[in-house]
Amino acid sequence: MNLTKEFTKGLWKELPPFRLVLGLCPVLAVTKSAETGLGMGLAVIFVLTCSNVLVSSLRNLIPRKVRIASYIVIIASFVVIVELTTQAFFYGIYERLGIFIPLIVVNCIILGRAEAFASRNKIIPSALDGLGIGVGFTMSLTVLGAIREILGNGTLFGADIMWASFRPFTFMVEAPGAFVSLGILLGLMNALSGPSRA
Repeated sequence: MNLTKEFTKGLWKELPPFRLVLGLCPVLAVTKSAETGLGMGLAVIFVLTCSNVLVSSLRNLIPRKVRIASYIVIIASFVVIVELTTQAFFYGIYERLGIFIPLIVVNCIILGRAEAFASRNKIIPSALDGLGIGVGFTMSLTVLGAIREILGNGTLFGADIMWASFRPFTFMVEAPGAFVSLGILLGLMNALSGPSRA
């Protein structure tokens, strides 16, 4: 098994929101700014990597009939750690992410990686799979959030970066702006990848 491939597949080939088209709820909801996109992405990296490692470690002990429920308990445990840590040390981000931190429990990317990969592979490849998919997801959220924040507010990570006469395109920080931005990025990724093979 090529460990480098297990990590790098999540950076382009299996990039969650654009290639797997998974986890779109947080992608669309928390990307009003680059900061919230990065915050959610870091939370997902932690939960995804840790849950993949634990699921892989316990894969031969978890009965097949209760595997999904077991995965949810494992994922929920790590989400609680993220939620309490964020609330204690990064309260501003915690307030902005709101309900989307607890909703990581039901994020189909995390549950999907536990079922499709970690439950069938050893610990190191599972950790690299979770880390790679998590980093790719974080990059996606941060880039999408940055585009929306720059065009919608004229800022990047809260700092003014546009010229004095710039008039923000406030549509971009509203819900429809998330769909438009996601569609444009998805189209660009498809164009860069070339024609699809049937």
